[in-house]
Amino acid sequence: MGKKDSRHFTREFKKNAVQMVLEKGIPVGRVAQELDIHPNLLHQWKRKLVADGDDAFIGKGNLRPEEAELKRLQMELEEVKEERDILKKALGVFSKRTR
Repeated sequence: MGKKDSRHFTREFKKNAVQMVLEKGIPVGRVAQELDIHPNLLHQWKRKLVADGDDAFIGKGNLRPEEAELKRLQMELEEVKEERDILKKALGVFSKRTR
């Protein structure tokens, strides 16, 4: 356990490990030892699951639903701003021609 662990754990593995602690009452140290993980890692998973519930452990690069919606709205806003700027420039061009 002294060296850096580069293993990746599935969402189900993490949830099951935490459930062993929360629902079955098995101490964190014992669960961690049985699963060959560091107890601090299990504590982190426990905090995350308690805080985020079903949205915990969504994986790398994946966003929570509210974060995905925020990102989509930000992209849409940026697109609308670009369209607005193009229309402003076009208005300027066409208003010069009519003089």
